[in-house]
Amino acid sequence: INLDLSTCLMQDRQKQLASQDLSSLDVTTLTPLSPEVISRQATINIGTIGHVAHGKSTVVKAISGVHTVRFKNELERNITIKLGYANAKIYFCKDPECPRPGNFITRGSSAEDVVVQGKWTYELVRHVSFVDCPGHDILMATMLNGAAVMDAALLLIAGNEPCPQPQTSEHLAAVEIMKLNKIIILQNKIDLVKEAAALQQFEDIRAFVKGTVADESPIVPISAQLRYNIDVVAEYITNYIPVPVRDFTCDPKLIVIRSFDVNKPGEEVQDLRGGVAGGSILQGVLRLGQ
Repeated sequence: INLDLSTCLMQDRQKQLASQDLSSLDVTTLTPLSPEVISRQATINIGTIGHVAHGKSTVVKAISGVHTVRFKNELERNITIKLGYANAKIYFCKDPECPRPGNFITRGSSAEDVVVQGKWTYELVRHVSFVDCPGHDILMATMLNGAAVMDAALLLIAGNEPCPQPQTSEHLAAVEIMKLNKIIILQNKIDLVKEAAALQQFEDIRAFVKGTVADESPIVPISAQLRYNIDVVAEYITNYIPVPVRDFTCDPKLIVIRSFDVNKPGEEVQDLRGGVAGGSILQGVLRLGQ
């Protein structure tokens, strides 16, 4: 009975998503904001960068509902070791009476295209994919792999620690090398400090990013743990980060940023299977069976 109910719910949710039948869709007319595209696929890659334990994975969970820390050694140490991934949908209420910043909400990637919350109706405006990077210094190479597919970045800075911390500087330098110029600075853990300390750190952050690629970046005070100001983050992602150009007509191009072996230790030669590559499709369209 539970399986039948789950199947019915899944089918009902699929009905509320835009159709994506490539046999009838004209690929040449599609854009990264076409309803047929963003209904089912993320079209913007956003990285979370910053020092270890400054709240990168927590802010991704606050926006998407997905906990990117999944592996046993990550859970035991409560840090990100491998690149984490999560998709989220951002919705906007067009009613002029809907107050800011509550006119933006976020949901998981499988949510329907139209969300009704109270008396307000929210429509899907963005579908983003988060690349959650580790903040530990020995995992810098892993962070650089993730930076290869980023269109923009969220720079997390903990409000209860001096700024900058070592990996705050290193991650910012890394995205500058990658020519990433759309960065939103999130002053996290604002619930743990008093107003005067938060304002002082705001000035410290401004001084730290002066002359860097993040010089003119907005600074948003948040509490990822309490989901405070997450709607403001959604608004900035929508209005501040431009939609990247995606060409759906040329040959598919995938940047591989991780791979893993699905074979068990001691597998017989005749039973060996190929590895799995993970990454981001930057252009073109892949069809089932290709």
